[in-house]
Amino acid sequence: MDQTKGEVKIQQAGGARVRKSGRSNAPLIALAAAAAIAVGVYGGLCAVAVHGGSLWKGTQILGQDVGGMTREEAIAAVESSLDGQEIGLYLYDGSAEPERGDAPDASISLAELGAEVDVPALVDQAKAETQSGSVLTAGWRYLTNKGTSDYSLGEHLHVDAAKTAAAAEAAANELSWAAQDCSYTMTDSTIQIQMAQDGRSVSAQAIQTALSQGAWDADMGLDVAYSMVSGQNLSAQEIHDEVYGEVKNAGYDAATNSIIPEQTGADFDIPAAQQMLDAAAPGETVTISAQIQYPAVTAESLKAVLFRDVLGECITSVGGTAARRTNVRLASAAFNGVVMNTGDVFSYNETVGQRTTAKGYQAAPAYVQGETVNEIGGGVCQPSSTLYLACLRANLEITERYPHRYAPSYIDWGMDATVSWGGPDYKFTNNTNYPIKIVTIYENNKLTVRLLGTNVDGTYVKMTNQTMSSTPYKTVYKDDNSLPAGTQTVITTPYTGYNVRSFRNIYSASGELISSELEAVSDYKSRDQVIARGPTAASAPAETPTTPEETTPPADTTVPPAGTTPSAPETPSAPETPVETPPSAPVDPPTDTPIVVVPLDPEG
Repeated sequence: MDQTKGEVKIQQAGGARVRKSGRSNAPLIALAAAAAIAVGVYGGLCAVAVHGGSLWKGTQILGQDVGGMTREEAIAAVESSLDGQEIGLYLYDGSAEPERGDAPDASISLAELGAEVDVPALVDQAKAETQSGSVLTAGWRYLTNKGTSDYSLGEHLHVDAAKTAAAAEAAANELSWAAQDCSYTMTDSTIQIQMAQDGRSVSAQAIQTALSQGAWDADMGLDVAYSMVSGQNLSAQEIHDEVYGEVKNAGYDAATNSIIPEQTGADFDIPAAQQMLDAAAPGETVTISAQIQYPAVTAESLKAVLFRDVLGECITSVGGTAARRTNVRLASAAFNGVVMNTGDVFSYNETVGQRTTAKGYQAAPAYVQGETVNEIGGGVCQPSSTLYLACLRANLEITERYPHRYAPSYIDWGMDATVSWGGPDYKFTNNTNYPIKIVTIYENNKLTVRLLGTNVDGTYVKMTNQTMSSTPYKTVYKDDNSLPAGTQTVITTPYTGYNVRSFRNIYSASGELISSELEAVSDYKSRDQVIARGPTAASAPAETPTTPEETTPPADTTVPPAGTTPSAPETPSAPETPVETPPSAPVDPPTDTPIVVVPLDPEG
């Protein structure tokens, strides 16, 4: 019997089995069915994704996860969260890509910005942006959606400009700090050096702009760039150069009317200090040993006492010719207002300068090699002498002083100071711890020199003098046939010589004598009187010793500081017994011949 088509007969022991030929279509049908189901499901998912009423999972609006919510639910959730919402500021180096940490570096609430948000429009935009695109990819996008971060907030946000600017400024200040340059302070035996530290700068304007535009992302984070500002370090050598040197008290700059800071003297091992600085971390404080000297007066302490007290004063009457008075006025004006800081030395000649007609000085009597002559600037010794006595009363250090050749009449003996351009000078030093100012006043033919400074203990000085010896002058007659018969004329005024010692007597504020020291020895020369006489006058001896009578200079009349009651000045003891010879008026020569006296003003 023939085999049926499509079948194969297989002969086996014990019988025969029939197997159909060809392959089965069942797997394909199953796969097709599965695919059809998947397409249907995916199509349904796409339909749900595109046309569903809920927002996709992971959708965030102003930091709120509104995934799966309806439009109304999302709007309600976002609006209810607005008052507490904060924008986190995350700092990053402006030269690198932003990398956020776990927590923001600062935060700003929407309330601080005065923010107004159109939440419904924002929800609609977020929904539209997530669901936009091809329908065929909607399902896949729905399944893989991780949240919305690219929607535009700016068009739905309004902030108050002033509040936003203030919030941005506050945030920038919080996130920024100034660079700290290397600095140091000194103790009694160390120098504390604080190493430099870099600063950080954040732009308030950049933050304000980003906030105004709503530029933060969906999770309320805003990246903010910063820049570093380098602090300036100092080397050990640079610090040493600044602190090493002469210790100086705070002073005064008359040109700028300002106080000059004090200067401290310090010394330390530079190489050892540099090793310590090299090993220090930024901002670390390094302590190095040093030898330090501090000034007695600081700028801060000087402010309250600058030129507070009258240290010393002297007033002299100005006589002589109008030219001489002019010279006194010009010279004294030249050092009016001069300020001397601690250790400064005043030179009369350097300060007043050369006395010339170009400066207004005039010819007036002066001493030249013992003779009285008219000289440009005659009389300028009176300001120097007045200043000298004021300095003595101020208890200042006298650096250079010379007495006049002849005893002066306008000031106490031993308390004058002669000067000459290119010759003797008068100098004194400010040996106090404070600046002093010289004030001169010329009015009503009186010259006042006043020294202003700071008297910390109330002490004051009274000057006294003693005449140790005197040398009488002689009268010399010279015949002069050119004179009218029977007349005489004094052609050289006489001076008795004196050896005078002056003493500086220092009193306490309560008037007790603290010390009495020899200040100076003034050796005034004598000068003979020369009289010319006419041819018919009776013969007179060529030389007639006389004992002059002049007026003894007035005693010192220093007024002690206000509030003190000084005791009567004590007369200091001289090293040897003085010869008190009160000056007297010259004795008339033994003749009846009339004398014509030519008045002169020989004071220098």
